[in-house]
Amino acid sequence: MPIRSREPAQRPGLLDRQRPLHAVLGGGKLADILLWKDKISSASMVAGFSIIWFLFEVVEYNFLTLLCHILMAIMLILFVWYNAAGLITWNLPQIYDFQIPEPTFRFLFQKFNSFLRRFYDISTGKDLTLFFVTIAGLWIMSAIGNYFTTLNLLYIMFLCLVTLPIMYERYEYEVNYLASKGNQDVQRLFNTLDTKVLTKIPRGPVKEKKKK
Repeated sequence: MPIRSREPAQRPGLLDRQRPLHAVLGGGKLADILLWKDKISSASMVAGFSIIWFLFEVVEYNFLTLLCHILMAIMLILFVWYNAAGLITWNLPQIYDFQIPEPTFRFLFQKFNSFLRRFYDISTGKDLTLFFVTIAGLWIMSAIGNYFTTLNLLYIMFLCLVTLPIMYERYEYEVNYLASKGNQDVQRLFNTLDTKVLTKIPRGPVKEKKKK
């Protein structure tokens, strides 16, 4: 008789993916940081954002004052570095070699344009379920915003960004199981809402465009 495997059946992923999570996150340096494969860079980012949060929220540093102090410190460091390079065996700072690559801005513009198109599609109500889910999500976020400052909210979002991907990668099966159960309950709720409420909302006739 064939021996049945006792391993649990593989459930569909939360992200519905066929590729590794590293590839889903875009690969490269950013994915390494979010998944803590480059621990030095990840820890440096967490430390940097934590210091910024501490200065603004705990010490109550003014942004303009902090910016001016940082620029003054950088100018003093560059002044000492540049003028001491001839006396000590230091290499001059190659500041002209530093530039932000154009593909970075192109990628950001593409994402922003994609967001605008997606926002328009949702707002038109073509998918009523997604429309009401988005409205509910924005309302919840606005309610949460009443209890947190903008910087606190951004800091919490950053911590989620650098912790949730690695936690999902480690506990993927458990998260997928809970997500599938929750998704079934939400689908059942929206099916009931659609049957009893949304389908009874009157809609005007759709006018067909005249062919020229």
